[in-house]
Amino acid sequence: MTDKAFITSLWFDGNGEEAARFYTSVFKDSKMGRTARYTEAGPGPAGAVITVEFELHGQKFVAINGGPEFKFDEAISFQIPCENQEEVDYYWGTLTADGGQESQCGWLKDKFGLSWQVVPTRLTELLSDADSAKAARATKAMLSMKKLDIAALEKASEG
Repeated sequence: MTDKAFITSLWFDGNGEEAARFYTSVFKDSKMGRTARYTEAGPGPAGAVITVEFELHGQKFVAINGGPEFKFDEAISFQIPCENQEEVDYYWGTLTADGGQESQCGWLKDKFGLSWQVVPTRLTELLSDADSAKAARATKAMLSMKKLDIAALEKASEG
């Protein structure tokens, strides 16, 4: 039987293998897969990497060295649920290192331009609180942050 799970394809400009190795170093439950290379038939130089398969937390990806025609943008992002501030800090620091960019409300771009949301699971609880005043205060606090701070969000929620 064939695996019917979706595979996410990510388009890179020649650095797909570097990206796959980076991502598998960031996420503990990950692994590299097969690498396909151009042959003498082309269209790229023989031996150059065309695709690299990799897996992060059970999600399969393929990095395609497609060229400069397409770039990542914020319309697609990957959300990383974090159980505590230590996880938030780890993913935030690692993914913004070496040229990554911080954005608002837990969003960032890594050094390859891919967008991520580093989100504490506690945030969902705070934003969906039955007490709408608490949820509003947590939302207002979140909107003022770049990297999300769980303690500050909880404090804001409580007023």
